[in-house]
Amino acid sequence: MRTATRDEPLIESLEVSDRAILVRLVDGRALSIPLEWSWRLSNATPAERANFSISGGGAFVHWPDLDEDLSAQGMLTGTPAPRPEADGSPASLAKSRIRVARKGHEPPRKRSASD
Repeated sequence: MRTATRDEPLIESLEVSDRAILVRLVDGRALSIPLEWSWRLSNATPAERANFSISGGGAFVHWPDLDEDLSAQGMLTGTPAPRPEADGSPASLAKSRIRVARKGHEPPRKRSASD
């Protein structure tokens, strides 16, 4: 096991199951992050989830098929990724709807005060 020479956490290995993102850091810590915390990964196919690269010397992981990037620091702080409806960008909304339609599911409906 190698140890991090910087103060920031670094990813040594990563695995994505159908329920969680499993991360081993170079300092020996292991993390399990619920897959739902990344809406892109939770909507992805197993092949899309398996296609990733660890970059930045272990600081980040990138899924090119999904345009998803997660940092080791972000995984440690435990902040779920905002859904496109939360950030409101038209591009994010369109990507979300295309992926959901491709998988044959209805997109999540926004709730109103009358629901």
